[in-house]
Amino acid sequence: MKLSHLALLSALAVASSPVWADSVVTVYSADGLHDGENSWYQAEFAAFTQATGIKVQYVESGSGAIVERLAKERSNPQADVLVTVPPFIQRAASNDLLADFKPDAAAQIPGATARYVPLVNNYLSFIYNRKLLKSAPASWQDLLDNRFKNKLQYSTPGQAGDGTAVMLQAFHSFGGKPAAFDYLGKLQANNVGPSASTGKLTALVNKGELYVANGDLQMNLSQMKQNPNIQIFWPADAQGERSALALPYVIGLVQNAPQSENGKKLINFLLDNAAQMQVSSLAWGMPVRRDITPDDSNYQQATAALQGVKVWQPDWNEVANSLSTDIAQWHNVTDSE
Repeated sequence: MKLSHLALLSALAVASSPVWADSVVTVYSADGLHDGENSWYQAEFAAFTQATGIKVQYVESGSGAIVERLAKERSNPQADVLVTVPPFIQRAASNDLLADFKPDAAAQIPGATARYVPLVNNYLSFIYNRKLLKSAPASWQDLLDNRFKNKLQYSTPGQAGDGTAVMLQAFHSFGGKPAAFDYLGKLQANNVGPSASTGKLTALVNKGELYVANGDLQMNLSQMKQNPNIQIFWPADAQGERSALALPYVIGLVQNAPQSENGKKLINFLLDNAAQMQVSSLAWGMPVRRDITPDDSNYQQATAALQGVKVWQPDWNEVANSLSTDIAQWHNVTDSE
């Protein structure tokens, strides 16, 4: 969901492999689910290969960048499966980069459409250094305080999925775009500057180079073991409400995929009961199936973190339609290149 460099080794593996052998499926994905030594992707891809004999080739980039890559390859698709976050998955669908496909589990997944379905539930979050700050910033207004000058950073809207989510969350918390853009313009006085990667901000907060940054719940929970000084929070709006934008990983079958049937098999595999039951224990994410309720400690911790926080989501198609204009306005009010 955060912008990162392309997984170069994976890309080289794709480039050097036989011409789309029948035993291969290629996944283009936003980052987040492949992190760590025993990630959810690693576990499920290995299980899928063992069950089917089909090898998974994995290419990773930022939420928007991975869709841009898919668009550039439209005349000669290289991927079979796309995983990214809203509104980039809607953009891929509206640009006919995704094919119609109804997974076996679609009836159990809220938000499933003809061209994509949620894969792992996740939510926008913020982090602060709990060693250097006595408590989390209570509100959005608190973040304008001079003590955060050059100690606050959020990833760049339009480049990073989480950065785009910060802009959308501001629209929601300030009751509309004009007030939100006015606030983001003021916040720029404290912002260190653009960041293409959300995930890289965590280490900066942990070290105290930053006091506050944005993130997402799945990523931040998974990072806390290696970054013990970070703590998750959500700032309150003027009415005192803390809210979190629902930002799921979403999966779809690529239009004219070279190994379409293998892509369908992998999508079904990642959405079956066994795989979804492990989303929280391996990735700190939340399963998307309404008939799955894990009982592991990671799931319980993620659920507890959201207590008192109102989860919401916009009309993602409307967001996708106005995104280019909104990003341009964000650059305008922040004077950010």
